[in-house]
Amino acid sequence: MGDVTEKEMDNLTFKSDTVLSDVHLHCPNKSHLMVRLNAVGQPVFLSYFKFLWNTDDRASEKYAREATTDREHQYRGGDELTNKDGNSLKYEKELNSEGIEALLDEDGDLEVVRRPQRASDSETEDLMRDRVYPVILMRGKENAFEEEQECTCSSVVKIEHTMATPLEDVGKQVWRAAFLLADYILFKREMFRSCTVLELGGGTGIASIIMGMIASRVYCTDVGEDLLAMCEKNVALNKHLMEPGGGEIKVKELDWLKDEFCTDPEALYSWSEEEIADLHDHCTVIMAADVFYDDDLTDAFFRTLYRVTHNLKHSCTVFLAIEKRLNFTLRQMDVTCEAYSHFRSTLNDLENLHDGKMKYSVEPIKPDFCQFLTYERIEQLELWKIMADRLT
Repeated sequence: MGDVTEKEMDNLTFKSDTVLSDVHLHCPNKSHLMVRLNAVGQPVFLSYFKFLWNTDDRASEKYAREATTDREHQYRGGDELTNKDGNSLKYEKELNSEGIEALLDEDGDLEVVRRPQRASDSETEDLMRDRVYPVILMRGKENAFEEEQECTCSSVVKIEHTMATPLEDVGKQVWRAAFLLADYILFKREMFRSCTVLELGGGTGIASIIMGMIASRVYCTDVGEDLLAMCEKNVALNKHLMEPGGGEIKVKELDWLKDEFCTDPEALYSWSEEEIADLHDHCTVIMAADVFYDDDLTDAFFRTLYRVTHNLKHSCTVFLAIEKRLNFTLRQMDVTCEAYSHFRSTLNDLENLHDGKMKYSVEPIKPDFCQFLTYERIEQLELWKIMADRLT
């Protein structure tokens, strides 16, 4: 594709059939600029995400505690209507008809009073430090970012990605559930130390890159040469993070719609027989983030998960991160989350499977652990743990 002028990029618009990740919407008002299109004509950005442990891990813990407290206040909103004396009419008395009228403007609209900023809010802002925003990726200047971040490379993970794509290319974007999974990996470092890990639907590779800082070997898998090339580029951009621990990341193709690994030596990102044997003999962790947005792909994912875990030599722990997305559907004339509902139904089927070969135990992980990356940890984010054990 040819170069794109700055004027054309300033006027970039997203089509109605594209999907936009909102990771970058939780950012300051920065101009999202780029000067290159990838092989299929999509704008490509290079973003850097700072770790929150630069000064002190306790800062991350403080930020996580405050965020958790805020969420708990939201969850207990209904419970707070009842005080210790059982006065369930507390707020009802305060918000009588006169009180409500006092909150209305002259047009009859409700005026919402924003809570004042607490001192801790400014402290939290300082803890979050630099917000996330894309930087320009110049053609022929791939090393520009390394030069700019040379002094702080150990505190930054660099990800090449697109911003808005058709549904079939959403793996090229950065999604919140991957950050939640990455946070958990960093929080439970010792659990993953020296493990062999498989990621299904790795996308841009950010979760595998974080895992590669701790684990011995990570097989980051997805499908599509363009996406896998982007993932491989991101692994190369972040080799400085893996080098201290000696971790290795291998980018491989794994198509959930096929029953076998790609072993064609002529194909890019294919598996060697030695790599397949290594995965089956040593893998003890499987992970996936934000891959449950299509019912057919969800079914294919769980078939692949069953096939892989059944062939593993050891018991395996699976971690699934997902964001529950609410949508209004004409079919049901209501706000629903059909993709999430199908995920939960399929997860339940997996746990209730009785084939005499495999046993799966499922449990949710409460997302109250420390936050090491800057993103909005909304209550729709969930993390699930599955224990997979062979019976035969």
